[in-house]
Amino acid sequence: MVYDTIAFALFAAVTLAFSLGVVLARDVFHAALLLGGALTSVAVHYVMLQAEFIAAMQILVYVGGVLILVTFAVMLTRSDRTDDVEVSSG
Repeated sequence: MVYDTIAFALFAAVTLAFSLGVVLARDVFHAALLLGGALTSVAVHYVMLQAEFIAAMQILVYVGGVLILVTFAVMLTRSDRTDDVEVSSG
């Protein structure tokens, strides 16, 4: 019983830390990676509640699907900043 409470408190702190990192991250790619950590820790909470199917769907749908989609969108829409600046020789 005590170990369950300690594990819950630990993963609750991990979830809050990842979620705070998502909000405070300046880079969108890093925010997406932190979102993956937050969603994975939510899946751990489902396992602790003995809802393994919901935990598996959390990982497959959100971490595996939505997060990969966000990561690809960030990678494909990011422009290289060195291409935007024209070099002028004086």
